Amino acid sequence: MRRRLAAVLPDLSPWRSTRDFRLLWVQGLVTYFGSFMAMIALPLQIKDLTDSPLAVGAMGAVELVPLIVFGLYGGALADAVDRRKVILLSEAALGVLAVILLVNALLPQPLLWPLYVVAAGVSALSGLQRPALDSLMARIVPHDQLTAAAALNSLRWNVGAIAGPSLAGVVVAYAGHATAYAITVTGFAASVALCTRLSPAPAAHDAEKPSLRGLAEGARYAWSRPVLLGTYAIDMAAMFFAFPNTIFPFLADDLDAEWSLGLMYAAGAVGSLLLSLTSGWTSRVRRHGLLVVFGAAGWGLAITAAGWFGNVWVVLCCLALAGAGDMLSGLGRSTIWNQTIPDELRGRLAGIEVLSYSVGPQLGQVRAGAAAGWTGTRSAIWSGGLVCVAAVGVLTATLPKLVSYDASTDSDADAVRRSRAGAEKVAL
Repeated sequence: MRRRLAAVLPDLSPWRSTRDFRLLWVQGLVTYFGSFMAMIALPLQIKDLTDSPLAVGAMGAVELVPLIVFGLYGGALADAVDRRKVILLSEAALGVLAVILLVNALLPQPLLWPLYVVAAGVSALSGLQRPALDSLMARIVPHDQLTAAAALNSLRWNVGAIAGPSLAGVVVAYAGHATAYAITVTGFAASVALCTRLSPAPAAHDAEKPSLRGLAEGARYAWSRPVLLGTYAIDMAAMFFAFPNTIFPFLADDLDAEWSLGLMYAAGAVGSLLLSLTSGWTSRVRRHGLLVVFGAAGWGLAITAAGWFGNVWVVLCCLALAGAGDMLSGLGRSTIWNQTIPDELRGRLAGIEVLSYSVGPQLGQVRAGAAAGWTGTRSAIWSGGLVCVAAVGVLTATLPKLVSYDASTDSDADAVRRSRAGAEKVAL
């Protein structure tokens, strides 16, 4: 029985292997919980002030340019400076933005424009920080434990994504936006304290300063690797066509179930959590490209069903299935990225990864908000899901190397494996 459970339950090897992984795991859990409180309170506050789906969806447009610019720059910065410093300083700045939201919410008449300004600032800082976080993970976790680390990180994200939105809906309804933002501020304060305990993660001694030439080098590397291109393209397509989160407040109204809003935001994380808790088998997978394809297609089908059905409990179940599909695809993407990208390019490629899995949702918010205003909320959701499935099929046919990727035989994965083994021998 123990062997059977071990084959299914999450692999805890990364947690046992390194102190920095444990610190980042706990820090991320605290941050996600606080961030999700603000993520729910912010669009709800815009909805309360404007009662406009387009105004809520406009958050995606406001966040897009800062995310692109600072995501790319953050990738180059992560290869050139101490990654720990980037993580710490950006986390502190995110806490300052949470304070601004809190102060604005406490005004007798809260202003609308600071909400968009903070949304843009959060997008910029997240783009700056995420490459450092992602590239640090590949350095501190043993090569053969990267899939397990991705599963544990997803488990952490899902716990925050369930608890944060579920509690945020109740907090905003009964205690107001300001209380939700106060919880966010507290979370960032605790997160900064944990980040100060991380070990230094300096750049290579011959690392170049951030430059356009360095960014171009990373882009050329990504463009020359069809497997990487496939992970980027499929994720962006799935999120652009089938990311309806921004119009959940209107979906809850349409289903005459305003009480379900927090559950809608949390449902996807519930599905992801269930997959995370049974992710032990993924440590034995070698064809990670298949995880990307099947997960993205499953996401699209589940979103289609969520928009089609009119029973709120069926919709919640469909959103949970969508979350499981996204989790499966994310495990495949994360493993391929960490297994195949050399450490000296990891930051810049992580910047491109930030764009691939963040730009899609930002544009998806705009698409969902505009489509809901033109055709109605539910039709905007199910039509996007159908187009998502079609897009995944076209991209899979166009990029067959993604489907055939095998971690045990891929030349890039083997080169990274040998490089890390050599570095470990030198360190000993």
